[in-house]
Amino acid sequence: MNPVMKTLILFFFLLPFSLFGNWLSFRGDAGNGSIPDKLSPNVGTAGKTSWRIDLPGRGLSSPIVVGNLVFLTASSGPKEETLHIMAFEAKKGKKAWERKFKATGRTVCHEKTCVAAPTMSSDGKLVVAQFSSNDVFCLDLKGNLKWLRGLTYDYPNAANGLGMSSSPVIVGEVVIAQVENDAESFTAGLSLANGSTLWKKERPRGANWTSPAVIGKGGSQQVLLQSMKGLAMIDPKNGKDQWKYEEGASTIPSSTVAGHTILVPSNGLTALKARTDGRSHTQIWRDNKLGPGTGSPTISGDMLYVVNKANVLTCAKIETGEIIWRMRLKGPMSSSPVATREHLFVFNEEGLGQVVEIGLEEGKTVASVDLGETILCTPAVSGGALFVRSDKSLWRLSD
Repeated sequence: MNPVMKTLILFFFLLPFSLFGNWLSFRGDAGNGSIPDKLSPNVGTAGKTSWRIDLPGRGLSSPIVVGNLVFLTASSGPKEETLHIMAFEAKKGKKAWERKFKATGRTVCHEKTCVAAPTMSSDGKLVVAQFSSNDVFCLDLKGNLKWLRGLTYDYPNAANGLGMSSSPVIVGEVVIAQVENDAESFTAGLSLANGSTLWKKERPRGANWTSPAVIGKGGSQQVLLQSMKGLAMIDPKNGKDQWKYEEGASTIPSSTVAGHTILVPSNGLTALKARTDGRSHTQIWRDNKLGPGTGSPTISGDMLYVVNKANVLTCAKIETGEIIWRMRLKGPMSSSPVATREHLFVFNEEGLGQVVEIGLEEGKTVASVDLGETILCTPAVSGGALFVRSDKSLWRLSD
């Protein structure tokens, strides 16, 4: 086959992905809420390609986007024992497929959360869904089940009294499933190919709702695990610790990676610099005025953004922690913001989406959209649109 023909075949194979863009995990491919492309501040329900569809059950999980499909989980039934994994066409909102499973583990949750709390993850070929019941499913993009694991069968004491919400990540051929709780607390590396346990490491006992973060690129990627004890960098291939930061950390907002800098919700906010060999770290600054509330820190360019418990949005320099400006938003907030170079997008619990212009000496609200339903999840972004869900609905918001 000649080089021109190979190039054409590759172009058409990748065309759906280039047209729509991917958002492969919680808070995007980089896990830090940063949007690489432009997004109009005027996204809303009246956009030409906006749509809304009904969902079959509850969910706090965020949508993810792979090519021209949006993937989402939900839970339904008197005890939320029915687990839903769904795919929708990104442009039109038409349901491509839905798969239903029965939970094998505990489905007891606080009334504010639910069994479908963790966000799915994808490597672009497969999707992985983890639920509060400690059930993990792997499917292909057409909805064919590749494997499932009921982790409660193997580890019956793994649960907390409020519900689990840590989202999985995929690193190479390994699914990192964080199952940290008050009793049998652990994180496991599962084979992406067949779901078998490649490794399992004990973790600090205590309810923990943070999600793993990935640092590095290609074969040098490492995984960050956060708990009330602090932060550990591990090798995803075997689960072995590379280094530990042991000065405590939040159990709700997760750490955010910006290059080799790690923004840890610890003693306010603490910035660590990871060495390129992955074997040690140094602390570069700490500021107790930058502590996030429920949402995780977000980055845009060389700036970081946090929303605290009083619904105050703060902009600071990633390199030094210097605060540039602060402004109050309409809360309360549970979700994490996402941001382009020019704008930050965040939804409060009452369904009000607020768009803040951030490329200035001070922040300024420039647009808003009121969805009128409780929003607790972080938006996904793809193809110039926001994808956001409530217990009842999934929206595509475009300009």
